[in-house]
Amino acid sequence: MKNFLTANKFKALLTVICAVTLLIGAVGEWTGWLQEQTSTVFYILAYLSGGYAGTVESIRALAKFKINVDVLMILAALGAASIGEWMEGAILLFLFSLSNTLQDYALGKSRREIKSLMKLRPDEALVRNRDGSEEKRPVEDLSKGDIVIVRPGERIPIDGEITDGSTSVNQAAITGESVPVKKGPQDEVFAASLNENGVISVRVTKLAEETTLAKIIKMVEQAQGSKATTQRFLDDFEPWYAGGVILAVILLIILPWFFSSQPFDDIFYQAMTVLVVASPCALVISTPASVLSAIANAAKNGILFKGGAYLEQAASIDIIAFDKTGTLTKGNLAVTDIIPYTNGSAGSISESELLSMAASAEEHSEHHLAAAILEKADELNIEYDSASQVQSEAGKGIRARLENNTIQVGNQKLFDTSGEYWKNGIQDEADRLKLQAKTVIYVVIDGKPAGLIAVADEIREQAPAAIKKLKALQINRLLMLTGDTTGVARSIAGKIDLDEFHAELLPDEKVEFIKQLVKEGPTAMVGDGVNDAPALAASHMGIAMGTAGTDVALDTADVVLMGDDLNKLPYLIQLARKSRKIVWQNIIFSLAVIAVLVASVFLFALPLPIGVVGHEGSTLLVVLNGLRLLRT
Repeated sequence: MKNFLTANKFKALLTVICAVTLLIGAVGEWTGWLQEQTSTVFYILAYLSGGYAGTVESIRALAKFKINVDVLMILAALGAASIGEWMEGAILLFLFSLSNTLQDYALGKSRREIKSLMKLRPDEALVRNRDGSEEKRPVEDLSKGDIVIVRPGERIPIDGEITDGSTSVNQAAITGESVPVKKGPQDEVFAASLNENGVISVRVTKLAEETTLAKIIKMVEQAQGSKATTQRFLDDFEPWYAGGVILAVILLIILPWFFSSQPFDDIFYQAMTVLVVASPCALVISTPASVLSAIANAAKNGILFKGGAYLEQAASIDIIAFDKTGTLTKGNLAVTDIIPYTNGSAGSISESELLSMAASAEEHSEHHLAAAILEKADELNIEYDSASQVQSEAGKGIRARLENNTIQVGNQKLFDTSGEYWKNGIQDEADRLKLQAKTVIYVVIDGKPAGLIAVADEIREQAPAAIKKLKALQINRLLMLTGDTTGVARSIAGKIDLDEFHAELLPDEKVEFIKQLVKEGPTAMVGDGVNDAPALAASHMGIAMGTAGTDVALDTADVVLMGDDLNKLPYLIQLARKSRKIVWQNIIFSLAVIAVLVASVFLFALPLPIGVVGHEGSTLLVVLNGLRLLRT
């Protein structure tokens, strides 16, 4: 950032020097206050200051055997000087320098919008030492495990976990959430978020450079450095176009010189004017001006794009597939029913024994359903032992050994699903639970049915509104893909007004389904960034529910919704579409200006200074139009 500001200030200083020397030379020439030779000296100073940056860029381009707009501008200025039009050339270089300086400042503004987040993080933290004393330390010196004290009205200096106290935390800077979130012991907090009330003690869990805030800034910088498809095309098109302009200018000099009676100075002056007005400055900047602004806007609102290409892709998305658990639902599953199979040959078993056996098998599993079983066992103070020989079958369940027993916990696909296996009404009970949108977990001990455990999940509050908004945006297909049962999927889909769902899909089946959708049109997959990684990768654009910045979500998807707010999804689509609209406004406007100015050179003998003003003015208008996306 320091280097960027230094370079920007240097360009601004050169532009000021160019303006002053140009003004002195012009006033001196017009009033006769300075001799012609002296005025020329000031014009030369204006050339040196105004043309410095363009000359440096021209040399770099020519060293790579490329021609860009800087080369065109420098050639035009030198051409004007060669026929004694020093003032016109100096005006050209001044306006070109001014345009570049303002352009750098404007584009830098979108970067500064994100960089300003870092300023929200305090430089120091109040640390409680082991002897009970408190001292202030630089945030960079904090270590994992340190206890930081945060008072009401202060910003949290580091990512960590609350160990004592409760409060409301404004996380807008990180997640884009406008409503403060209640936090208490064992809840995670993020650097730069605001502690609104209550004194809290926070155990440091990440170093300063590992915080979610630091990762957000790094991701946005990388995204702003990457290029959209349109921008890459224009970048590739620029040297060919610039070369064509130079060839055309050479022909405009040679052909009239041989085949007309015009004075050479007039011919050359007209050719230099064409060289200026045909330069594609506004065209080249039309895309990055919009893309950088849109990416910065999205990041401020809790949406992280990993590159300009994904912003462009989002504008054309026509199909959106949703995972269920952790995406359309909160993923906070809770055990609702424990039903032992007392009539089975596994012997009489109590609810607590059934739950204990299931918890033993699921102890080391990271699945949502396993977490619900373990949480229920802890809630009821039911003891369970660690099972051995644990084997997991993706999309089905788990097998394990506990002492002399073999335990199987999973869905029906894990077992023999014949009527004899689940007789005496237990399958009827399972079907009843499924009709209530509950997920049914079957428990088998030593190959014999032992009982059922039912688990339910809550729909995210924003899901119905988000689906309604996406329909209003005329997304062609909105569907849910889940490994859960058809009954549960139908119930969830009905509650959020989702027309299409596909249930009981194994992970590889979900990926195959996404591949089929991709063939039908631009497809986005929305998942929790962990279990859905293959499906996210198979889609045109993977969108992860960021769970406020989990490492897996940040690494997996092309786009991350930091606050797990599904209402950000319609906003994402709208922002991308508006960005595409502004990009094409800029491209069409740039081409139209070039066409009008070139035509004016031949039809109305457009003077070089007017051509310069039209050319540089259009560039600034394009940049300013793109910057509107910062305030969308």
